[in-house]
Amino acid sequence: MKTPLTPLEFMRRSRRLYPDREAVVDEGMRLSYEEFFSRCDRWSAALQALGVRKGDRVAYIAPNTHAQLESFYAVPQLGAVLVPINFRLTSSEFAYIINHSGAKIVCAHSDQLEVVDRIRPEIPGVEHFVALEGSREGWLDYERTLASASAEKLALPEISEDDLLTINYTSGTTANPKGVMITHRNAYINTVGTLIHVHMTCADRYVWTLPMFHANGWTFVWTVTAAGAKHLCLRKVEAARIFELIERERATILCAAPTVLIGMANAPAELRRNVPLGVRVLTAGAPPAAATIERVEGDFGWEITQLYGLTETAPFITVCEPRPEHAGLPASSGAAIKARQGVELVTSGELKVVEEDGREVPPDGVTVGEIVVRGNVVMEGYYNDPDATARAFMGGVFHTGDAAVVHPDGYVQIRDRIKDVIISGGENISSVEVEGILLRHPSILEVAVVGLADERWGEAPHAFVIRQAGAAVDEDELRAFARENMAHFKVPKTFQFVEELPKTATGKIQKYVLRGGRSAIAAQ
Repeated sequence: MKTPLTPLEFMRRSRRLYPDREAVVDEGMRLSYEEFFSRCDRWSAALQALGVRKGDRVAYIAPNTHAQLESFYAVPQLGAVLVPINFRLTSSEFAYIINHSGAKIVCAHSDQLEVVDRIRPEIPGVEHFVALEGSREGWLDYERTLASASAEKLALPEISEDDLLTINYTSGTTANPKGVMITHRNAYINTVGTLIHVHMTCADRYVWTLPMFHANGWTFVWTVTAAGAKHLCLRKVEAARIFELIERERATILCAAPTVLIGMANAPAELRRNVPLGVRVLTAGAPPAAATIERVEGDFGWEITQLYGLTETAPFITVCEPRPEHAGLPASSGAAIKARQGVELVTSGELKVVEEDGREVPPDGVTVGEIVVRGNVVMEGYYNDPDATARAFMGGVFHTGDAAVVHPDGYVQIRDRIKDVIISGGENISSVEVEGILLRHPSILEVAVVGLADERWGEAPHAFVIRQAGAAVDEDELRAFARENMAHFKVPKTFQFVEELPKTATGKIQKYVLRGGRSAIAAQ
């Protein structure tokens, strides 16, 4: 009587319970759940007719459109493996991922057709190219192919919960990106855990501010469907578009990296004047500053919950779970708690913070160790990379590479990526802590702190700062502010004002670029 744990089960259930409810809104297109899944079935049939079989890989390069969302159902129900690719990568990175994954079909949005055409000679294993939007010689038209397909000819294979569902490629910084193998079971467990801690119903309307390609949209490609809620597709993450969609569709929930929240909080007042109260925001991807949380909650009347995880953990392993005793705290104290990564999800498995010898750190909020985890959300491994897999699973646990402390109440708080901890004169400095303090200065919009070589101290913190519009703050003022609010050895040696910070597609600041030298970014 056992059935496999797979997110395809959410498709079956919502199709039966909510066939007439609106499922997807993508600009002018509005689809009910029955219409949405009918399209998924027809596209599965079309892929099957193109020769896709169980275990085959199908790559997608697209923003948050209905076609991209359909891929998370149409490809897996064939037993095939979806490879969602960051559409902001370079052509050489596209070629590497397509070849490494062994994708036999590439589906791309109109913005990427020309780029993919240029690398065709480099990806000889691809048998078919599909244009998800637009038309181009040598490409199959997605909508025409889907319209002519018949689900009556669809033959679905048996799915095991341990079958691969997706291969998600991490950002390559000093080496090629690694392919994270996520199983049907991984995704199912993460989705259920998310729903336990993030209460959603069929009345919710979810805005796609988060890229679907990133860790499968933190599995909200399935979570929203499991609740019978509405997907509001957003093709470009700009403050004006976000606020317009929230207002027009009466959105209730969204996910956003801290940099997206900063952009929204600092949007012109005319964009924010009709923002509804009570929107729930889930933030992850990087540790948010307490100042950012306090501002968004105070200015918008929204509620922020932080989750933490990695692509390798499907992705969530902790949630900053609210407790009754938090409710009566002053705004600044409550925001400081919300800036912590929190406690294990009910379903995520065991999380520990350990020192180098493997012993758990004491829950004193001071002693730093590495977060390690084991459980049902942890990836199968890195695709075709046994050495990287062995390193990641050393000692029978998954090593996250995140340095953290455990507070007396059991809440975990990240201090830094282990590789980003600044060691200055023998003292460990958390760049995240320094950034959080600096962001309380009213003239700072964004800041990144990294360690650079120093003749006296070996390494010293340096701050790269984006000013608020119209702010005239200078280096001396920021240094004085820093010295008043942190230990002097943590104060950045320099403050460099810049127009922008290098970031990944999901809003993470690329500190390795900043460490590469000041010429790596454009100074004001």
